[in-house]
Amino acid sequence: MKKFWYLFYNLIFIPLAKIILIFAQLINPKIKSGITGRKKLFENLIINLAGLDRSKKMIWFHSASMGEFEQAKPIIEKIRLQKDVNIIVSFFSPSGYNNSLKYPYADVIVYFPFDTAIASERFINLVQPNIAIFMRYDIWPNMIWKLEENHIPFVIVDATMRKRTARKWLFAKSFHKSLFNSFTKILCVSENDVNNFLEFNIKPEKLKSVGDTRFDRVYQKSLQAKEKKIFKDNFFDNKKVFVVGSSWESDEEVLIPAIVKLMKYEKDLVVIIVPHEPTVLHIENLENQFLNIEKTIRFSLLNDYQEERIILIDTIGILLTLYYYADVAYVGGSFKQGIHNVLEPAVYSIPILFGPKNENSQEAQELKKIGGAFEVKNKKEAYKTLRKLFVDDKFRVEKGKINYNFVLNNIGATDKIINEIDNYL
Repeated sequence: MKKFWYLFYNLIFIPLAKIILIFAQLINPKIKSGITGRKKLFENLIINLAGLDRSKKMIWFHSASMGEFEQAKPIIEKIRLQKDVNIIVSFFSPSGYNNSLKYPYADVIVYFPFDTAIASERFINLVQPNIAIFMRYDIWPNMIWKLEENHIPFVIVDATMRKRTARKWLFAKSFHKSLFNSFTKILCVSENDVNNFLEFNIKPEKLKSVGDTRFDRVYQKSLQAKEKKIFKDNFFDNKKVFVVGSSWESDEEVLIPAIVKLMKYEKDLVVIIVPHEPTVLHIENLENQFLNIEKTIRFSLLNDYQEERIILIDTIGILLTLYYYADVAYVGGSFKQGIHNVLEPAVYSIPILFGPKNENSQEAQELKKIGGAFEVKNKKEAYKTLRKLFVDDKFRVEKGKINYNFVLNNIGATDKIINEIDNYL
């Protein structure tokens, strides 16, 4: 079946994908940016590799975008401490690539080539990795087949597999079975994921549950957050802080009425809203919703702060640190397409709220189950839950500790992963 899927992928899927990309770049700036950025991929790669000591082993990490790369960082940085190796990092998305160019622990940062057989072969021949490490789910057939042909070990790290997924449908299952069985190892987040992967008839010795490096990463970053001083010392003295993280308009439609009502009773409450996409238009829309109700101030204008109770974050990259200042947090995306990272606030020992679309997160499900997080389905539930959390200090602290202990009990995946791949480093 592998030969069939190779022919199908290269003779039908790849040509069709090329046609779609040609037209998609005309309407989607991100796709256009990705195509433009890859035009000199191999020329730049040759130049960047030329300065490396090729007597050292080459470790290649691939991530789809920034979120997956955050999961790779604990592994990369631990390897750097223990081994004298070259590290190359690749990205599929422009956002991951552009925002990581200054990452100090990688020797080379590059785009992942478009997944043709020729491009994959050329990439492997230039990089000559001793091992390829794919983060979470971003795997590409031609690259996998070429790595296998060249007898280069390759693993998936932080792998997850849902019980119900389209990848288990008849033809999709056959296709993914041929891919997953090619991997040297698949290191899963949980035993449930191992069992779900086994449905693809993968050899059991290739599968292992080692945990999730996101726990390690958020714990590591929480220790660093105390030193970043986003706000001046004592800025929130005698205040209670509610951080709304990675919010979409669908989240804000539910939360803002609850916030406005809550502020009538909680006079010491400060709300920090962090839009998922802090465009000028989005920030202006938020300002208009609070107009004549509560004073707002943009984060970029904080030098002019005059006790405004609504702070609108008009920059990116500081959300995890902002949770450090929170007493309660809301995690966005959960009224739209799927919840964002609940571990980021959980590590700060605070209770969490989110909307009904949270099935994409095992952590959200678990935190809800053990009582540290609350699912709210509408404005009324959001207000009722927030009111309880801010009125009852003991209740709020107890729920926050549940979340912190959950994170603490799950750190350590990085060491287990390195132990599994140590022979190739």
